[in-house]
Amino acid sequence: MAREPADDVEQFVDRPEQARFVVSVNGDIAGFATYRLRGDVITFIHTEVAPAYGGHGLGTRLVVHGLDDARRRGLRVRPLCPLFAKYIREHAEYQDLVAARAAP
Repeated sequence: MAREPADDVEQFVDRPEQARFVVSVNGDIAGFATYRLRGDVITFIHTEVAPAYGGHGLGTRLVVHGLDDARRRGLRVRPLCPLFAKYIREHAEYQDLVAARAAP
């Protein structure tokens, strides 16, 4: 009998020593989002979900977790990762987190 994604237990953890948010499913690492933290700006660089866990919205939930954590901590966000950038563009409730670009 195939396991349904709804039966999975997901856990999202910030691992600052690795500069990444990690999502595990049933204890197995399923994906991560790397970041750089400088002052009050968190730059999301790359998000990756293991192929075995693809197609179930896990990457999107990882993005939401990262953005919600940034808001909770009072951080501004620089979304270099295309997945973070797209999600912010499509969800106005997160656009206020985006850090202003520095003058050239």
